[in-house]
Amino acid sequence: MASERNGGDKERSGEKTNGAGLLFVPPEVKFTKLFINGRFVDAASGRAFETRDPRTGDVIATVAEGDKEDVELAVRAARKAFDHGEWPRMSGSERGRIMTRFADLVEQHADELAALESLDAGKHPAVTKAVDIANAVESLRYFAGAADKIHGETLKMQGQFQAYTLREPLGVAGFIIPWNFPSTMFAIKVAPALAAGCTMVVKPAEQTPLSALYFANLAKQARIPDGVINVVTGFGPTAGAALASHMEVDMISFTGSTEVGRLIMEASARSNLKPVSLELGGKSPLIIFDDADLDMAVELAVSANLFNKGEACIAASRVYVQEGIYDKFENKLAERMKSWIVGDPFSDPRVSQGPQACASTPTLVDKTQYERVLSYIDHGKKEGATVLTGGNPLVQKGYYIEPTIFTDVKDFALQHLYYLSDLGGTFAAQEGMTIAKEEIFGPVMCLMKFKTVEEAIERANDTKYGLGAGVVTRDLDVANQVVRSVRAGVVWVNCYFAMSSDVPFGGRKMSGFGKDEGMHALDKYLALKSVVTPLRGSPWM
Repeated sequence: MASERNGGDKERSGEKTNGAGLLFVPPEVKFTKLFINGRFVDAASGRAFETRDPRTGDVIATVAEGDKEDVELAVRAARKAFDHGEWPRMSGSERGRIMTRFADLVEQHADELAALESLDAGKHPAVTKAVDIANAVESLRYFAGAADKIHGETLKMQGQFQAYTLREPLGVAGFIIPWNFPSTMFAIKVAPALAAGCTMVVKPAEQTPLSALYFANLAKQARIPDGVINVVTGFGPTAGAALASHMEVDMISFTGSTEVGRLIMEASARSNLKPVSLELGGKSPLIIFDDADLDMAVELAVSANLFNKGEACIAASRVYVQEGIYDKFENKLAERMKSWIVGDPFSDPRVSQGPQACASTPTLVDKTQYERVLSYIDHGKKEGATVLTGGNPLVQKGYYIEPTIFTDVKDFALQHLYYLSDLGGTFAAQEGMTIAKEEIFGPVMCLMKFKTVEEAIERANDTKYGLGAGVVTRDLDVANQVVRSVRAGVVWVNCYFAMSSDVPFGGRKMSGFGKDEGMHALDKYLALKSVVTPLRGSPWM
């Protein structure tokens, strides 16, 4: 992906230098067709769509546009592989060996995958390799080790009977994955399904289709049988909707917006009542108490908001700071943001390597998301919030926005009831600001002040979401009180974004249900069957 060069060399055709002696060679896009039943094929309609580099808007590649007919072919292949193929009938240890080989191949091609995903999603290639691709490898290896550890239970029944349970592969799984972490999301859904013995159809996001197709090729090389993994690239309203409503798909796992999650649940209910696992939006709180290490708390708040350009459902976009350190925190945060860099990691030497790779904001994924984030920033300004830092787009090619920190933000718990005498003594509530209520999915932080533990907990819970939360304190009693009171799927204490394949991840409320990662993730892909047999002496014997 990069190599050392002498500073005086001329730039070679098709290669981009970052001015710091590093060379980025855009990867060759090798796979642009649908992957069905072990082969790369054109869409049945012959249509294709463009995937673009969000740094420039330039076309990276033209990709096959699958729709309902292609989904039908992919599901048919997955159904045949499940009903008659070897994968569900293979021993867990053998599936694990093949999955380990798959993980090894992903690791061997990490540079190419990272470069491909960085171009497609506007990510920093070094961070993509260290985080996204490494997470994919870890998930595949973790569930490879779990494949031969799927067991039922022996049950003691009343009367002259004995019983046991079997945990069997559920069938054909449908996966609809988002554009913010394409490789990670591919692996954390595919890996447990493979371990369970399921077959599957994957619909990657139309903004970032390239890595899923590359993974499909590596799965073929790993000798995962044909039909077990199928990838249909295309758009949500066509390919995604066809997958969610298909009668021969036995479950759907979706990561994305709450609005689309509702549509997927409706499609499931209208078709075959397939179970659905949803990992949806978030508006996660980070609560910082007076006794926190100030420097650490500032760094934590910055990384919890701006990692991956803020394009993370778990981002801590509501930061609550206790009043005793609020002013110092705000000043230090504003000073810290002076060293934050917004720019192209492929051409800007300040963000090309070292620690600055994680202290930078590359481009947002596409124009739609760029305009969405700018509209929220505009809402914040119009509704009376104060811009502490940022707040503007960058005038250059690509979809760059300055990381934006708002103060004077009114959230849900700051709603006050006003006595309106002219309405006969009724009460009316003052609305919280839009930026404090809705998921922005970009580099925007809401900074707010609180007094007591109880107030912080109340305000943290006053949201329709329940994906994650963080607490920063040296007081174990305070930490425990918050952990046990905040309604969220994961709570971090004195850290954030600490995730691993052995830790379940998923939300509550309108952040969805079902767990990715951890042994609990296997439950989605296994059917529990009870078996009862009579004992000697039973009337049935």
